[in-house]
Formats: sequence, structure tokens, C-alpha cells
Amino acid sequence: MRPTLIAACLASSMLTMPATAHAQAMTAEEAAALRAELAALKAQVQTLETRLDAAIAQPAPTPVATPTPAPSAPPVTAKPATEIGWKGAPEIKTADGSSFKPRGRIQLDVAGIDAPDGVLGNRGGTATEFRRVYLGVDGKIPGGFSYRVEADIANSSVELTDVYFTYGPGPLSVTVGQIKPFWGLEDMTSDLFLSHLERSAFTSAFGFERRVGLSAQYKGKAVLLQGGVFGDNAADLNDSNHSIGVDARAVFMPKLGDTQLHLGGSIHLRDLNNPAGTVRYRARPFVHTTDVRLVDTGEIDVSGERGMGLEAAVLAGPFHAAGEGYWQTAKRDGAADPTYFGGYAEVGMVLTKGDKRSYKDGVFDRLKPSNPITEGGIGAIEVNARYDHLDLNDAGIVGGRQRAALLSLVWAPIEYIRLTASYGRLRINDARIAAAGGDRDYSADTFGLRTQIDF
Repeated sequence: MRPTLIAACLASSMLTMPATAHAQAMTAEEAAALRAELAALKAQVQTLETRLDAAIAQPAPTPVATPTPAPSAPPVTAKPATEIGWKGAPEIKTADGSSFKPRGRIQLDVAGIDAPDGVLGNRGGTATEFRRVYLGVDGKIPGGFSYRVEADIANSSVELTDVYFTYGPGPLSVTVGQIKPFWGLEDMTSDLFLSHLERSAFTSAFGFERRVGLSAQYKGKAVLLQGGVFGDNAADLNDSNHSIGVDARAVFMPKLGDTQLHLGGSIHLRDLNNPAGTVRYRARPFVHTTDVRLVDTGEIDVSGERGMGLEAAVLAGPFHAAGEGYWQTAKRDGAADPTYFGGYAEVGMVLTKGDKRSYKDGVFDRLKPSNPITEGGIGAIEVNARYDHLDLNDAGIVGGRQRAALLSLVWAPIEYIRLTASYGRLRINDARIAAAGGDRDYSADTFGLRTQIDF
């Protein structure tokens, strides 16, 4: 820019020369006007030079950095519409939350009973039986719904077991259908996870079974509340059966470190709604291969029932202990109400390193070997000892008293296969069936082996 200014200055000088010569001929007014124009032009030149010097003195502008583009996100892989997993059997899940899984179990028993002459007749000795053969399906429906349909097809008959529909996206759920009313720890525990071949004698004696009804459950971190209104078992519902019952159970199940505690109670109220209604309390001798009942009240005329149960358990590492007591009162019109009692106390230990009995949502759960035979181990081994008591004598009705000492050995080579061996020594008083010499106080021995697979 400076050469341009210099040229402008030279041009101004050249213009002044003829202007000076011409000024002699100009009037004084014209000369004054010309001098004013030259002064203004000189001021403009000085202003331009000042601006040029200031521009040269300024530092060169910092080049603007071109922003580096952010790395592009990895491509998102779309979730497959359907996934197939494995939980003992294929489980199909879809992206919208639906699921479907076939389920079932097979329990094959070889068992027997030995009792004094005259007690068993031809219904004793050793026998083989498919104790249970369950087939069914369960699954989930988007929106918090789930369902299960299952039947027992053992021994050439079909009997509905769990058949229900549940809604419950949160801790509170509502169920309609046939389920187990809430009668205690061992009855609510699946028969897949029992410590012996059969449940405690009082659960069968007092008629614990699945029933059709409407129920609700609240499951918190350490509290479980269950309750419902029930009719009868699906197989017993007919035009003349109008019985209705209310059942409820509460469980406190805190966990203290690695120790799981369980404290609970249950109530049962039932109205037969039948003037000619009857009940019968009796129990098999801890094996199902015989239909002999050594303790039995016979048919009792009743208008209803009232039951109350208490339950407790502790699981600490491989050790567990559990116990229950249940009082069942038969409500009679015009006669004394008998109250019968049953209960058990048990201790058990898992012998294989790293294994323990499982607990989930207020019941015992699956024994899972940490070193199954599929990985070169021996599976999980558990031993259990139990004392069981059932008293069906009260208010002039003599049903008998049964006390039993039970031992069992459980082996789970893999998670979904289980073998259970059990032995029981029974002491019977006031037995329903007398021995050959008429004695109603005697002992009996039971034994059994169960092979079980489930999926």
C-alpha cells in the first residue's frame, strides 16, 4: 500500500507546479480555494499512512484450527426378534417381552413298607411307581402378565396341577386359577426340592392340595405377604360342592450376611356350605407306593375348618434347619370341635465343597452342584435327618398317633437330575389297622429311592 501513497504524493506535487504558475494569473479568491483543497488532500494522505503503520504493527492473525470430526459411533446391531435360551428345556423369548417354555418332571419311585403281620395284607412289600409325570408350559405376555398350564399324567390318569394366570409388573401380583393355597413352608416348596421322598405327614393328613381361586401376593426384600379366596380342587368342583375358604400367609425373611432366616405363619378358614359335609384326616406312612393309612380319623361330620401354622428355618452355608407346626380344628355342629396337630423338625448338611441348599421367595429352592459330573466332579450330596409328629386323637375321635424318625441322602449329579434315598422308622399308637394279634400300638419301617428329572 505504501507505493500507492508515494505515487499519490508525487501526483500532488506535480499538480502544485502548474497550480503555482497559474496562481499568478488567478485572483486572490481562487488561490485561497486551491490552497484549501491541497491541504485537505495532504491530511487524507497522512491519515492513510497512519492507518497503514498501525496495521503493520499488529501481530499476524492466529490461524483458525479446523475442528476434528468426532469419531462415528459404532453401528447399532438390531436386537434379534427372537432368542432361544436353555433352562432345562428350550425357552423362547421375543423382543417385546413375551416368552414360552415347555416344562415337566418325571419321578420314578421304588419304595416299600414293613409292618407287623395283618397290617398290610397284599398292599405292602416293595413296589415301583411313577410318582409324578408332569407336562405343561409356562410363559410371559407383554404388560406384566404370565401364565402356567400343567397336568400330572402318571399312572394312566390326568390331573390338573398348576393352571393359572397372573398379572404383576411389580412387587404386587394377582393370580386367578388353580394354585396351592398358602399353607406353609414345606407345602409351598416344590416337590422337586424336598429333602425326603414325601412331605411331612400333616400336609397330606389335613388335605393340603391345589385349589381354584383368586389370590394376591406382595413380595418385598424381606417380607412376603400372600392371601386368597379359594373353592376346591378342580377335580372336585361340581354342582353340589360350594365350599369356600380364605387362606393367608406372612413371611419375614431377612438375610444377615451369608445367613438366611425364615419366620412365618399361616391361617386357614373354610366353610363347606353343605349340611351333610364331611372331612377325613389320614396320612400314608411316608411312601406313596401303598394306599394303607395307619392313622385315620374316618369320615367326620363338619361344617367347616380352622387352621393355623407356624414355620421357621435358617440356612447358613452348607447347613440348614427347619421346622413347622400346624393345628387343624374341625368345626362340628352340636359336638365338640377336635383340634389335631402335626409338625416336624429337621436338620441337614450339604457335604460337597462349595454347595448349599438354595432359598428363594419364602421357600426352599434347587440344589445346584458347583462341580457337576459334566465337568469332572461328583455333583452335590446332601444328608438330612427329621423328626415328624402327627396326632389325630382329640374330642373323642381316635385317629391314631404317628411319630417318625427319617433319614435321607440326596445326590444331584447335575442341576436337573436328582436321586433321593430315604428311610423311616415309625411308631404308631391307636392305629387304624390292628396287627394280627389285635395290637394297635406297633412300629413300621419304610424305605424308598426316587430318580427324578425335570425341565
